[in-house]
Formats: sequence, C-alpha cells, structure tokens
Amino acid sequence: MERFFKLKEHGTNVRTEIIAGLTTFMAMAYILFVNGLFLGENGAGIPNEGVFFATAVGAGLVTIVMGLFVNIPIALAPGMGLNAYFMTVVLSSNGAITWQAALGAVFISGIIFIILTVTKVRQMLMSAVPRNLQSAITVGIGLFIAVVGFKLSNLISISVNPGTDVSKPIGGASFNLMLSDFFTHKDALLTLIGILFIAVLMVLRVKGALLIGIVVTTLIGIPMGVTNLSGLSQANWIPSFTNLAVGQLDLKGALHIGLFEIVFIFTFVELFDTFGTLVGTATRAGLMKNKEQGEKTIGKAMLVDAVGVSAGAVLGTSTVTAFVESTAGVEAGGRTGLTAVTTGVMFLLSLFIAPLALVVPSAATAPALIVVGVLMMSQVRNIEWDDFFEAFPAFLTIVLMPFTGGIANGISAGILSYVILGVFAKFFTKRDIKIHWLMWVLAAIVIFRYVFLGSE
Repeated sequence: MERFFKLKEHGTNVRTEIIAGLTTFMAMAYILFVNGLFLGENGAGIPNEGVFFATAVGAGLVTIVMGLFVNIPIALAPGMGLNAYFMTVVLSSNGAITWQAALGAVFISGIIFIILTVTKVRQMLMSAVPRNLQSAITVGIGLFIAVVGFKLSNLISISVNPGTDVSKPIGGASFNLMLSDFFTHKDALLTLIGILFIAVLMVLRVKGALLIGIVVTTLIGIPMGVTNLSGLSQANWIPSFTNLAVGQLDLKGALHIGLFEIVFIFTFVELFDTFGTLVGTATRAGLMKNKEQGEKTIGKAMLVDAVGVSAGAVLGTSTVTAFVESTAGVEAGGRTGLTAVTTGVMFLLSLFIAPLALVVPSAATAPALIVVGVLMMSQVRNIEWDDFFEAFPAFLTIVLMPFTGGIANGISAGILSYVILGVFAKFFTKRDIKIHWLMWVLAAIVIFRYVFLGSE
C-alpha cells in the first residue's frame, strides 16, 4: 500500500488517509438522499430505488478508479445543480423529454468530454488560464463551500419584501440575506456549536479534526432533537436491487435536435465545474507545486471524470463529477488516492448502511464545510491585488461563485473579463499582455451560452 500510493513521498500515512477518506464521505454523504429528491419519483421520475443505487454505486466505483488510477484525494458523485437542471428539463417538457432521454443526453456529454480529454483540449486549460485566476478559483470554491454550509445549517435566512411573487425567481432588490435566530433554530445552534468545536480542535492541531467534529456534533444533536434516531429501529438494512434504472438511457431520443441545448448546458457547466474543483482541490493538496507533473495528474483526473459522466448515465443518474467537498478530506490530511479509495468504499457500503448515514444531520456536516471555506481562503494571498487588470477578473471569479450558487458562473465571468481587459491593456498601454488562444475560445463559448441559452 505504501509503494502503490507513495504515502511517504506525499508526507502521509495509512491512518491519516483513511480518516481523510471518511471525512470526505461524511461531508458528501448527503448526496445519497438529496439526489433522490431531484431525480426520484417525486422529481424527474426515476424509481427511488434506482436513484439510490446509481448514486451509491456510481460515486463508489468512479471514486475508487480516481484513487487507483490517478492517486489523488478527489471523490466524485452526481453533482448538485446539474441534478436540479436534469429534473427541470424533464418536468418542463410536459412529457416531450423522458428521464431516459435526459440520461442519454448526459451520456453524450460524457462522450464529448472523453474526446476533449483524449485530444488534450481540456488539459490545455491548465496552461491557458492565468495563475491569478486559478488562485481565485480556489478561493471562490472555498466561499462556495462555506455558503453551502451556512445554507445546510439554516444559519442564513431570507426576508422577502411584502407583495413579492415568490412563485418565480426573485429580483435582488426584493430580498435580503440575514442571520437566523439560532436560539430558536436548533439546527443553526448545533451548527454554531460544531463550528466552535472544530475550530478549537484545529487550533490544537488535532488530527482528524473535521471527522471528529462531525461525529461529536451528531452526538450533541441527539439530546437537542436535531439528530433523529427514530428511523434506526425500523430501518431496512438489506439493500434493494429492484426497480433499477441501469441501462435504461435512451440514446435515440437524446440525439433529437431539440436536446442539443440540453447536451450543451450539461457539457458547459461540467467543463468549468470540474476544472475549478480539480484545480482548487489539487492546489490545496499541494499537487500543483510541480507544474508539469501537476498538469499531467489533472489530465488523468479529467479522463476519469469524463468516463464517470457516461458511466453514471448508464447506471441511472445525472452527471457524475468531481465533488468540491473533497476539500474536506484534503484539509483532514488526505494527499493520495487512498483517501479517494476509502471514500469510494464507503459509498459502496452505504448500500448496506443507508439508515446509519441518514442519521447524520446537515447541521453536523455544515460546520466542516464552513471551516473548509476558511482554510481555502489562504490562496487569496497569491492574487496580485495591486494590479487591477489581475484583480478585477479574480474578484468576479471569487464573488460570483457563492453569490450565484454556481462555480461555472464565477469562472465564466473571470475568463470573459480577463480577455476584455487584456484587449484594452494590450492596445492602449505599453503592457505586453499575452492571452492564450484557448481563452478566446472559452470567452466566445461563455458569450454564446449566456446570450442564446440563458443562465440555467
């Protein structure tokens, strides 16, 4: 195991890697149940048993492959946002687009990714995107993760102006974000307790602080009534292999001209989300210190990610992608593929321990995500804030991720603004600005996506 994962070379050991893998699993286990809300019988219409099976097996197998093939601590699972879009596509079509055809669209987007990866177009992103933007991506993802934690814990509330129509998207001037009254919201109070507990462990440099924090916060939640143990006594611990959606994708239906837009959006969002997650997590794990080796590693990771997209569709779930919650394991000390393998095994075992995984409340995982956000902010010091040409695109990249709830939105704004400012700086100043040709291509794709397809 030492020789296979090169543990000493990465300054880690088996115990640390396993703890990191468990931490990552605990941080992202919510997807096992949340995915069913979007894709299940009350969402897109896929049988609930089929969604749970596809989520657990898809996340487990692809994550294990990532660990064994690439040797990095990054886990994969059906991505949030894309599963919601999947549901929207099916429900808004009034029956014209079935969930089988939508799975076919996901499969095709995976094939596109495989082609882009094999031809090394995706890998070129590593050289094309400036260092300042790459650092900004890491910081933005940290804030994005922190906001996810605040939302899961209900620490953030929204007040809506009187008379506002809440049946459609609400304009920014019609609502305000505010801090919840955590003395009346027990889950918010439990999250605050968890944050302080993990923070103390971090200050004391306790190994496995995030995992310990999640477990202890879950236990504290029992007397508070936040951790619900009632389902354990009647839980069915034997996994159900009926009503699966394996192999039910409809490729012929997905090739219909009307699904071009859907395939494009799946591809666009996954392209930037994966790039951001891989770069941000790899940077935080110290895998990018050697630029050449780091780019090779990310290239291999992109191939696994691409295969995972199509494999997930075959199993019966929406886009399987690198999960940003992998940073929780990285912060717990994970540096090699053993972390990912541990996480993947836990996802496979979740077929048997689903009731136990369900016990962990979101208020217990939220503190870990918020602390991860704190740790990922460190990359902000690598951005040249005194140079507005570098600072402005970095700023947009950082703030739009948490404020719009999309990693792709932040990266898109950063790329487009960098190219525009670069043109003016090149022609109206004496600065020798060099913009990689791929940045021009990405900027054009960004414009096309938002002008013609909207911001789904």
